[in-house]
Amino acid sequence: MKIAILLILAVSLNAVSTDLNRQAQKHVDALMKTNWGQTILQLAELHAHTGGVLQDLVGAIEEMIQQMQDELDEVEYNYGVRTNEHNSLSLQYTQEVQDADIDIQRSADTLENLLYPRREQLKSKIQQLIDYQEFNRKNVDEETLIREQEHEAFEAQIAEFNDAVGATDDALNLLSTLTNPSLVQIQKFQSNLRKIEARIQPHSQHQTLIKALITLASEQNFSDQGIIKQIVDKLNEFRNAVVDAINAATAQEAQDVQDYEDRIEQLDAEYAEFQRQITKITIDLNATQEKIEQFLSFQAQRQSDRNTAQALLDLENEQYADDTQIYTDLKNKLIRDIQVTEEAFSLVKSVDFSKIKV
Repeated sequence: MKIAILLILAVSLNAVSTDLNRQAQKHVDALMKTNWGQTILQLAELHAHTGGVLQDLVGAIEEMIQQMQDELDEVEYNYGVRTNEHNSLSLQYTQEVQDADIDIQRSADTLENLLYPRREQLKSKIQQLIDYQEFNRKNVDEETLIREQEHEAFEAQIAEFNDAVGATDDALNLLSTLTNPSLVQIQKFQSNLRKIEARIQPHSQHQTLIKALITLASEQNFSDQGIIKQIVDKLNEFRNAVVDAINAATAQEAQDVQDYEDRIEQLDAEYAEFQRQITKITIDLNATQEKIEQFLSFQAQRQSDRNTAQALLDLENEQYADDTQIYTDLKNKLIRDIQVTEEAFSLVKSVDFSKIKV
């Protein structure tokens, strides 16, 4: 009876051992599909067949697992450092892009809403002052032309007056010689009177007097000295009136010259004032243009800064994406290797590799 029980127990133990070997073989087969598991199991098999100290292999595997875990921790740490660096650089470059955008927009606003309108306003003022100057010079030309025409009229009038005075003097001289005048002398006197009439403008206040003298002279034979005296008196009166007219015209001419000079002086002063304002506004315009160029240069520089910051940001994002992929791949590989090594380590400690096919 005892023998039967022992046989049954032996068969049961053998079945359990066989089942355990089957499960171990499955683990071995699964691990052999991985490079790292294959390497460890082959080392375990070699130790088993050569009589090597298994504990040395176990210690080596434990050390290997710890090294891989340390490497994984280092990978995690380095990636954390890289992530912090990326976040810092990304924030820096993003801020630089935003700051450049703000500067560019502010520059554009200043140019469009302040400097460009001011430049056009100053140009408009200068053009308006130039137009004033042209109108001013036109007035000078007109005033000068009028003055020249008035002076020519004055000279012509003075010439006529002088001719009239000369003809009057001739007539007076002729009358002073008349006692028993001949017909020729009478005709010559009458000719002098007509000459005087011709020298006097039709609208002259002396025209009536001269006509009366001509009528009187044509009806006389100049034998009556009383009549001659009346004619002489009238001629002297006329002569004095013409001389007074010459003096009045000369005085008026002097006044007209003074008025003209005063007017030209006024126009020249206005022209100089316009020029002063043009000079002042031109200085302002040049300063505004210089400011515009400074803003355009600043805007171009900030656009260049923005492009550089954006390029650095894009490059950093690309590099970080690559680093993240490298980190992920390495981390997954280390995790798999640690898992495989731990599974292999468990088998090495629990399985007799002399009975396992590797």
